Amino acid sequence: MNSMKRLLCLVCCFCCLSVIVYGNKKTPSFYLAELKCENLVDPLGIDNVAPHFSWKLKGDGWKGRQTYYEIQVASDSILLVQDKADLWNTGKLKSDASVMVPYQGKTLTSRSLCYWRVRVWDSKKQVSSWSPVARFGVGILDKLQMQGDYIGSSVKGGKICAPILRKKVRLTRGETTFLHVNTLGYHEIYVNGRKVGEDVLTPAVSHLTKRSLIVTYDITSYLKEGENDLLIWLGQGWYKTTTFGAAYEGPLVKAELDVLKNGRWEVVAKTDRSWSGRESGYSDTGTWRALQFGGERVDGRILPRDLSSETLDKMKWTPVVIVKVPDHIASPQMCEVNKIHQILQAVSVKKLGEGMWLVDMGKIQTGWFEMQMPILPSGHEITMEYSDNLTKDGEFDKQGESDIYVSGGTKGEYFRNKFNHHAFRYVRISNLPQKPKTEWMKSLQIHGDYKQAATFECSDADLNAIHSMIQYTMKCLTFSGYMVDCPHLERAGYGGDGNSSTMSLQTMYDVAPTFENWIQTWGDSMREGGSLPHVGPNPGVGGGGPYWCGFFVRAPWRTYVNYNDSRLIEKYYSQMKEWFKYVDKYTVDGLLKRWPDTKYRDWYLGDWLAPMGVDAGNQASVDLVSNCFVSECLGTMYNTALKLGKKEEAEEFAVRREELNKLIHQTFYRADEGIYSTGSQLDMCYPMLVGVVPDSLYNKVKDNMIAITEENHKGHIAVGLVGVPILTEWAVQNKKVDFFYQMLKKRDYPGYLYMIDHGATATWEYWSGERSRVHNCYNGIGTWFYQAVGGIRLDETEPGYRHFYVDPQIPNGVTWSKVTKESPYGTIAVNWNLKDDQLNLRLIVPVGTTATVCIPDNAVSCKMNKKKVSVKKQTVVVEAGDYNFVFALKKL
Repeated sequence: MNSMKRLLCLVCCFCCLSVIVYGNKKTPSFYLAELKCENLVDPLGIDNVAPHFSWKLKGDGWKGRQTYYEIQVASDSILLVQDKADLWNTGKLKSDASVMVPYQGKTLTSRSLCYWRVRVWDSKKQVSSWSPVARFGVGILDKLQMQGDYIGSSVKGGKICAPILRKKVRLTRGETTFLHVNTLGYHEIYVNGRKVGEDVLTPAVSHLTKRSLIVTYDITSYLKEGENDLLIWLGQGWYKTTTFGAAYEGPLVKAELDVLKNGRWEVVAKTDRSWSGRESGYSDTGTWRALQFGGERVDGRILPRDLSSETLDKMKWTPVVIVKVPDHIASPQMCEVNKIHQILQAVSVKKLGEGMWLVDMGKIQTGWFEMQMPILPSGHEITMEYSDNLTKDGEFDKQGESDIYVSGGTKGEYFRNKFNHHAFRYVRISNLPQKPKTEWMKSLQIHGDYKQAATFECSDADLNAIHSMIQYTMKCLTFSGYMVDCPHLERAGYGGDGNSSTMSLQTMYDVAPTFENWIQTWGDSMREGGSLPHVGPNPGVGGGGPYWCGFFVRAPWRTYVNYNDSRLIEKYYSQMKEWFKYVDKYTVDGLLKRWPDTKYRDWYLGDWLAPMGVDAGNQASVDLVSNCFVSECLGTMYNTALKLGKKEEAEEFAVRREELNKLIHQTFYRADEGIYSTGSQLDMCYPMLVGVVPDSLYNKVKDNMIAITEENHKGHIAVGLVGVPILTEWAVQNKKVDFFYQMLKKRDYPGYLYMIDHGATATWEYWSGERSRVHNCYNGIGTWFYQAVGGIRLDETEPGYRHFYVDPQIPNGVTWSKVTKESPYGTIAVNWNLKDDQLNLRLIVPVGTTATVCIPDNAVSCKMNKKKVSVKKQTVVVEAGDYNFVFALKKL
């Protein structure tokens, strides 16, 4: 379809919409928005032929639930305007589904390009206008279908770790043209001197010995009539001999350029010997093993001033090399790309010595450093070192991250990262003869192109500060289709860190596609016999324990619960069962014991990085925590099997869990002291959370844990990475809001306010502040702000917040809170205010959902939208709408 045809289509759509909106006054004031396919917006290359559609209902005129929908899918957008859906037309179908609705039309194939729209009816039979037209493309599903060779730059063209590869292609402007790019390493695409898209550090991570990812670009608008300059700029990234055993010392790419003509794709170019390459001026200095990520060396004498054909034609080019790559899966990328989301200007520059300067960017960010360079002699080298912290003495804390810029000796030069990234607040610049100006330097924050999905604010400034730090930290850690422990020192997708913060992350951000990619790396990382590493993807050994491996079981279920997206539990259920076979192999007398270290996995932990004075390494504690986690995973497998219709298997998991819980109690409960194992917070609350503690002992164990917290830990939090989310969940379930609140309010060690009072802008790796100052250890409390203070709690039986509970737990001294949660169906909002003996609560319930509002136990009367409600009912169930509750409370 040429550009004129598409423009005509858009005009027609607009005109039709105008007639509907302005020509019919009876049209209801609601509309459809946020159309997604496979939870992505207009994806050009999905990895399957049976996608799922989602949409949200917006506006004030909606009445009740959605009762019908109609989806149309066509091979051409003009066909939709003409009401001729040639691929799928549901007709007016009775259903209230609007999230992950499966495609059931004509069979699709690789490279299918489809257009779709939807309209819906409410309970009053009002029909919406058609949604805007969205599109999706099916990617190349079989690597054998993708044409081209893996090519890289020849050593004859200079350094090969970040080369530029080039080909001139004759094309017709206006014809839909897609470029499919499969790189081993990073890439950026340029057409006629312009960068295609805003993505950076592409593709996402994958377990490169098993799988690489294909990214599809629509380059139609970048083309001109006749000869076009196509450039692929490559970077090594994770593709190194030191990580995944790369087949070549430089990055490689296979690419295919397709033009859509008369409804068929025609391959007009591919990677082969006709391409040429050369060095770019960039090179990678790190091994990308833990603590060795280094940075980039950028040579301004080699770096092209621009990428225009005129400039490129003047450069020397050499033929590329074709490299035989070991057999592996190549599949479309199914997560968001990375983008630059925030730019910080340097706030101060301090002289440290001759030619040495300390730059403060104001707060920690994950991303790139950019610096305008003064005119320097050609070949003059400047070193930039990065750190997230200064020592107690105010000295630069060297962390192994650094870049080098070699001056080209001309005006207007600047340094900017491209295929590596850092996590830093401070930059130490060496060998720069003049003081750099603050406006010369920028920090560019990079993370996945996902949206924030929650907001929190309350009357307590300390809680607001802790929440903001947690939410910001997780944004610094989540990019490239996974979540890391820390972005600079290890950059690893640890399962323990993921388990600890999944619920916080998925509450605060819309990251279902991130988990689609991340869990795929875990599935690809599984070894024979069901053995799992502690890190996914798995480029090298990583420490952890069962809580780390079991991320592969817990995260798919949580993704289903938070987003009503069942793809992961469906896809990986059989592999989850394989992992349980591995667990069984090292189960002795009914309890899991230590399994052996391997080349890809070491250590065997219970909790990790608990505060000083807590013996988390005690073997009895490790065994208790590990077996409680197995019990939790068995519960997850029970729920998963039920969802998948495997009732007999579900019952087997339930029986196994019941037997395990009895054995855990018999083995670890110390009746003389009323404690489990060591009596630590985690050793006490985890058995309560997973159902180990008999009902007759529950209150005793609970009271003992609270007493031990006060007596032994002076009311402080006393858990580490594993314990934080478990203690948080226990506190929410048991409505121990003041117990938890007073722990968060502690300003001395250990605690979140201790971090903030000592200059933290992101959460630390250690409670004491050692090593990393942007880390994923303690972010599991994020859910407490929403589930306890805000009062919004999931109903796992109706996932995606299709039904949820509203039951604020109000800490003593907090007088108001405002919370929003963007669910797959729309925005949930809870705004409560406590004054004297009256609680006012405003609730917004989005279309397609219901809420159960819990009446406070101490309420003596209740009004909903000025109408009386009996407090004896205890709960009120409401459908979509805007509600004002007024609760009169018993006087204290």
